[in-house]
Amino acid sequence: MASNKIKNYTFWDRLANYFSIDIGLDLGTANVVVYIKDKGIVANEPSVVAVQRDRLGDINILAVGDEAKLMIGKTPGSIEAIRPLKEGVIADFEVTQKMLEYFISKYHRNNFLVRPRVVVSVPIGITPVEKRAVVEAAESAGAREVYLIEETMAAALGAEMDSVLSSRGGMIIDIGGGTTGISVISLGGLVISKSIKTAGDSMNNAIIDYVKKTYNILIGENMAETVKKTIADVTESPSESLQMQVRGRSLDSGLPTSIDLNSLDTKKALDLSVQEIITAVRETLDATPPELAGDIIVDGIVLAGGGALLGGLAERISSATKLKVSVGEEPLLCVVKGCGKSLEEINTLRKISI
Repeated sequence: MASNKIKNYTFWDRLANYFSIDIGLDLGTANVVVYIKDKGIVANEPSVVAVQRDRLGDINILAVGDEAKLMIGKTPGSIEAIRPLKEGVIADFEVTQKMLEYFISKYHRNNFLVRPRVVVSVPIGITPVEKRAVVEAAESAGAREVYLIEETMAAALGAEMDSVLSSRGGMIIDIGGGTTGISVISLGGLVISKSIKTAGDSMNNAIIDYVKKTYNILIGENMAETVKKTIADVTESPSESLQMQVRGRSLDSGLPTSIDLNSLDTKKALDLSVQEIITAVRETLDATPPELAGDIIVDGIVLAGGGALLGGLAERISSATKLKVSVGEEPLLCVVKGCGKSLEEINTLRKISI
């Protein structure tokens, strides 16, 4: 069963906790980041699994993480590179379970006495069915106890926001691969929250669509992500001098080709995505209680997640809201740092787990 409620610990529970190698997992649509108690972050790999099914339909895992991501778009018919999480939730239970088994066993393999306690981040607004799927996948993969923490709460804890356990209000925006979560946090809970599906993956798709419509060239998902990470700039007037070569297939001739994209191209491609995020932030601010809104005016908004690194995004949100917007330290790791911090402070974990 999921350990989402306080339990009375026996001597054997305390002994198990002492010997257990506890694990924090940022189970993201784009990446799985692993935190081991007392060791810190030990892995950050893509949420991709390469599988081969036999004639009976049973799955044979060929690769997980970095190695599997290199196979996307390149596999023969008998092999499939799968992203088992879509928009922050489990889309393929069996493959997600196999992926969790891989990471849990990899970092817990030297401890044969006690199964690990696992903390997993989940999107805000996750349904009871989706919660149960995450818990069952982690338990099937070998977890002794499973705690779930909403991603924005974990990100706020990892970014060391004062509002996590105090009466002060704080706003965090966590832009992941599948979803963008926006929350106002106070006293260990989410006061106001909103989740939208405009995030890293949809931005990659926006770049793919822009190149297709503008240049009649089809590029792959990995190429679009490289463009986003390398030259993307969504400020009002991005420089056209920052550019890179993009390779794909011409839809006119069907032959491999390449073009040069610049930052102005990325601004045009991603402008709608940025506007959707800004609209969601404004709607959340509109619903925020006045006392907490006053705290946010003083402290500003914190960005976390991979999307926080998008060039010019913090400035655009700040301009639209008239509030200070800062990027959390190591924004890609804020969520898993929060999971890890909760493992180190069990009382905090009991307060913020769902």
